[in-house]
Amino acid sequence: MLSKSFNLIINNKISSFKKNIEVDSDKSISIRSFLIGAISHNISSAKNILESEDVLSTIKSLKKLGIKIKKLKKKSYLIFGKGLGSLTAKKNTELNFGNSGTLARLLIGILSTTPGIEIKIRGDHSLNKRSMKKIILLMSEFGAYFLPKNKFYFPLKMISTKMPVGINYKAGVSAQLKSAVIFAALNSYGNTKIIELEKSRNHTENMLIKNKNVINIKNGKKKLIKISGKKYLSAIHVNVPGDPSSAAFFTALTLLNKKSSIKIKNVGLNPTRIGFYKLLKKQGAKINFVNIKKENNEVRGDIFIKSCKIKPIKANKSFYVNSTDEYPILFIIAALTKGISIFEGIGELANKESNRITEMQKILKQIGIKSTSSKSKLKIFGKGMFDASNKKIIVPNLGDHRICMSSFILALLTGAKTKIKNFETVYTSSPSFLKIMRKLGVKFEIQK
Repeated sequence: MLSKSFNLIINNKISSFKKNIEVDSDKSISIRSFLIGAISHNISSAKNILESEDVLSTIKSLKKLGIKIKKLKKKSYLIFGKGLGSLTAKKNTELNFGNSGTLARLLIGILSTTPGIEIKIRGDHSLNKRSMKKIILLMSEFGAYFLPKNKFYFPLKMISTKMPVGINYKAGVSAQLKSAVIFAALNSYGNTKIIELEKSRNHTENMLIKNKNVINIKNGKKKLIKISGKKYLSAIHVNVPGDPSSAAFFTALTLLNKKSSIKIKNVGLNPTRIGFYKLLKKQGAKINFVNIKKENNEVRGDIFIKSCKIKPIKANKSFYVNSTDEYPILFIIAALTKGISIFEGIGELANKESNRITEMQKILKQIGIKSTSSKSKLKIFGKGMFDASNKKIIVPNLGDHRICMSSFILALLTGAKTKIKNFETVYTSSPSFLKIMRKLGVKFEIQK
């Protein structure tokens, strides 16, 4: 069920705090748990699932495709998998992916090589404006059709291939495209080879790794993933850790807020997801990982953060792969750190829920933060911490959860009188965000 629309009003700075918190579960792993469970044999289980709108869209879509999903208790589910190629849909069934680009690309990957699929696909207003050209061209290589031809935006019609055959694919920065190829390959004849030129998120591989007859991974200078199609896929059992991307907002708030500290418990610390934290540590941030353990091939632990001064940020192109989602909050940190911060190789940010480069520049400009940008580079002239209680920030309805949350952090640290329109979009990834803020003593007004 979609959240009712509301605006958020912030008029006060945050006070210092010392707290222990838990953030929402990892969205990427939650979505993949259901998708892989659906195409596996027998009953898969998933605990501590993120019950956000993106994940609920995943459940709804799979049920439309004939998959039984049973909720046991809060955040705990059973997925009654039917095996590869088993998803079914009546002709012209419509799937609505909501705001989730992850769901859209991954489920298109599965359905492209599932026999007899002829469906309509779409998203919400925000997702319908995002280009799907790369996933469409990739799945066309497997033999899937998308109509109208040469249209790369939802809504679209998708017709699966009757004779899917494996491909060779050179993977770039997008873990979603890589995962979509893996999913399409699972139900294709022959072998698919993926050469990973940039090490992106590997949650899909981690969930499938026990199926040694299906997936083979060789790690070297370039990672090679070999998928053998049309094999038996064993059920999975997942316990989802906290989302490191959601934790990033509270990390930034703590680092820049004087006399504050926080412990964020049970967070996923997958090496492909912690670039944000490693970068900040290089700049002098007091961040420590503690109580580290491994479960279901995923590293997890607690993150301890203490307020401190850091140096300006220098993030090159290679950094982008492991911190794609954290850039909006990194821009806030840069703005409130004295000196010039430089971000390179960020062109893909223009095709997120919004153009995250230009929209963040507009927000920062409202409180006097200068920046310059090109297609793939952004320079922010950080002021250091300052009082902006005499200024106003208006964040328009962008349909972008990460910009909403980043703007909230900016308001709390500077005191700028802030109105964030359609804040309900945050529920796509972090339904507990406001609850955690209240725990930290934050005051805000909900305007319906």
